[in-house]
Amino acid sequence: MAITKKVHVLAPAVLALTLLSPTVAQAAPAAQCFTTNAKLTVEEQRLTATMPAGGPAVGPTLVTQAGFDPLVGDLTTKLCATKSTSAARQLVTAAGDNLWQTAVDRAQGRRPGMGTLDTHDDRPLYWARLQMSKALRQWQPRFALSAADRTALLTALDHGSRGLNSDKLPTGGGVKKIMVSGFDPFELDGTGVRISNPAGASALQLDGLTISTPTGPAVVQAVTFPVVWGYFDQGIVEAAYGTAIKDTARRPDMIMTISQGRPDQFDIERWAGGWRGGFPDNNNVGATGPVPAAAGWPQPTDSFIETTLPYQQMQATPTGSYKVNFDLLFCVWSDSSHPGTGQQVCRTDQPKPGEVAAQGGGGDYLSNESMYRSNRVRIGLGATAVRGGHLHTPVLGEPAGSTALTDAAFEARRTAIADQTVALVTAAVSGLS
Repeated sequence: MAITKKVHVLAPAVLALTLLSPTVAQAAPAAQCFTTNAKLTVEEQRLTATMPAGGPAVGPTLVTQAGFDPLVGDLTTKLCATKSTSAARQLVTAAGDNLWQTAVDRAQGRRPGMGTLDTHDDRPLYWARLQMSKALRQWQPRFALSAADRTALLTALDHGSRGLNSDKLPTGGGVKKIMVSGFDPFELDGTGVRISNPAGASALQLDGLTISTPTGPAVVQAVTFPVVWGYFDQGIVEAAYGTAIKDTARRPDMIMTISQGRPDQFDIERWAGGWRGGFPDNNNVGATGPVPAAAGWPQPTDSFIETTLPYQQMQATPTGSYKVNFDLLFCVWSDSSHPGTGQQVCRTDQPKPGEVAAQGGGGDYLSNESMYRSNRVRIGLGATAVRGGHLHTPVLGEPAGSTALTDAAFEARRTAIADQTVALVTAAVSGLS
């Protein structure tokens, strides 16, 4: 996701749910509790996006091919029978948690026969989540539901479906604890609606994984983050990593944010920078300026934060066919008294006191910010013994041609990247003292 390093309305109510799944489309009574007039996000509006040549909508088709339709249908059907805000909260939280765990189980081979799509495919999770959030926005309950309560329900659904409610790290000693994060697909406009994110695919492979190392076992917990500035402003990174770090019984020994970066190589980033460069997110919104603080979390004001990952071990260990680079690059503003103006000066030594970040090694987009925020809260909580940093995967690309949703070469590349990511996390765990 190192972008800078490249240096609704539907027809009748029944049709509104046809986009969610064939199963839901058949449930005519359920359609009576939904409206087509709700304001949708840009991401949710892409549920109707087709290939340039036309045909069925891409996102819902991927959901169907992965066998996720029943999960979406179950939520939409039960919403219409829900009689209170508290019951709705229980319903959407359980639906989010179930979507995440089903995606993990399917990815790791525990749900054989579920759909026809490659099990390493991260896209059905993304699109099923959007189908669920769209239904929740369009839901017209039998009782009064405030805008704040609906927002809270959407947040509960989102967090659950990203693994943020999961608690797979064990208590006590004897087992190393690792927390990692991936990302949703991004750059989705145009033919990019077919895009997959190998970082998200890797997170599904890593969640709950027990890794055997020469120094003993390690257990991994994974989450995925949205490619949306607003979610980061609300503190979703701190909610994930900060909450885990504050739990002293389950505190991770290492945290690693993961995203898609440059073609043909992995990058272990040395520096995260506290600046966002404005590139549009998945809702086509940009944000520029210093990375804001997240309310309620102790956070230092360092402009740069350096990785503490055991990068030498990660580079020295054979992990796969892709090159593994230790990226030294960072950029500062030429006039530190007026950051955001003037020229950027990029170097590979180390930042000097008083210099203001313009870019970290991973650029100035949300991947860089995930490293910056997770390690800022780690330092703010005094967890300096916890190792932390960021890994950029190679770019996956798209299926060949302009009409295929997948192909063998596309799937092979994603599997190779995800497998090497797992191997690099394993190498990093082996390098912990």
